[in-house]
Amino acid sequence: MRVLLVSNASYDPPRGGSTRSNLVWLKHLASRGHHCTVVSPTLGQADRVTVKDGITIHGLKDLSFRVAELGKKIREAQPDWVLVSSEDVGHVLIREASSVAPGRIVYLAHTPQFYPFGPESWHLDEAGTQAVRQAAAVVVIGHHMAAYVKQHLGREAAVIHPPLYGEPPYRQFGRFGSGFVLMINPCAVKGLSIFLDLARQFPQVEFAALNGWGTTAADRAALAAGANTRLLENVPDIEDVLAQARLLLMPSVWYEGFGLIAMEAMLRGLPVIASDSGGLEEAKRGTGYVVSVRPVERYERSFDETRMPRAVVPQQDTRAWAAALTTLLTDEAAYWEEARRSRDAGVRFVSALDAGDFEKLLLGLQPCAEPLRAEDRLRNLDARKRALLLARLKKKAQG
Repeated sequence: MRVLLVSNASYDPPRGGSTRSNLVWLKHLASRGHHCTVVSPTLGQADRVTVKDGITIHGLKDLSFRVAELGKKIREAQPDWVLVSSEDVGHVLIREASSVAPGRIVYLAHTPQFYPFGPESWHLDEAGTQAVRQAAAVVVIGHHMAAYVKQHLGREAAVIHPPLYGEPPYRQFGRFGSGFVLMINPCAVKGLSIFLDLARQFPQVEFAALNGWGTTAADRAALAAGANTRLLENVPDIEDVLAQARLLLMPSVWYEGFGLIAMEAMLRGLPVIASDSGGLEEAKRGTGYVVSVRPVERYERSFDETRMPRAVVPQQDTRAWAAALTTLLTDEAAYWEEARRSRDAGVRFVSALDAGDFEKLLLGLQPCAEPLRAEDRLRNLDARKRALLLARLKKKAQG
């Protein structure tokens, strides 16, 4: 089987949880003898080709502005399946791939803000939505996102979680009374304002944040200004950071798809205090310390230096966060009970994962021979959109 994956995130080097998820699936496919290719942006100044773990990665500079090159790569590779990852804010990749390889698209729906559909989308796009709706399969990594896709796209999604957590036994890092309070990817949408407010309330405790894709110069300056806050630089292995932490804070205020880092911390016996945003509660697997937040409801019409829309973050009440943190910092029995529950829940979840599930999905698919008919597209629209479309068609017929 020949598989080509396209994404607007870097794969050489890989960046972000969605990239790591996709690479786990591709590595398994390559190990099974399937031919795997990636087309993605390069962080360098020129196009480059690398091969790692049996996967050929074509890094193209400014991929979004050179979508014809993607079409060319697809025609050259002649893949059985084109995997389009949702890291495609303008949806130019899904449209190009669908036009070149109709019926052979599998949409990997990781980040709801990047989808062309749904209330969390940064860029609603009817053409992109139709391309996803007509895909041979839509893949999500959690049941919360499957429900979101069902509600806002009108089709079922396959739930396949990538086994990217390493092999057991997992090292245990829980430590009461020492280590820092950790945050990953400090930025506005991940709840940096809550993190900084808690650091001010607990001046005797060290707070550390691991630099991420959303971290801006202003975020770094805010962390540097705190007496007990600091920024950690990226590391090859997340365990290098988790080993120094006493617990993980995930105060995310945007709509999360799942929360991979929560599971990574839980597996290693670290309590996690997380918001109730999107799929984070699913990632917590029934453990404690899930705190409500006021979610982001709108974004400015401008972009920050990371090329992301500037979020308008509502004022947050941090009293429940402070109470949860106080318990885990001062009550040793409560700390170790949550550490144990977190580890056990994580192990139960991860033990049921199988990298082969993604291969089974692809082998069981059949290319969609025909695009959706007009009446099928109309049936998939909600009542409001259907009425609007019919009104437009009526107006066009009359005029």
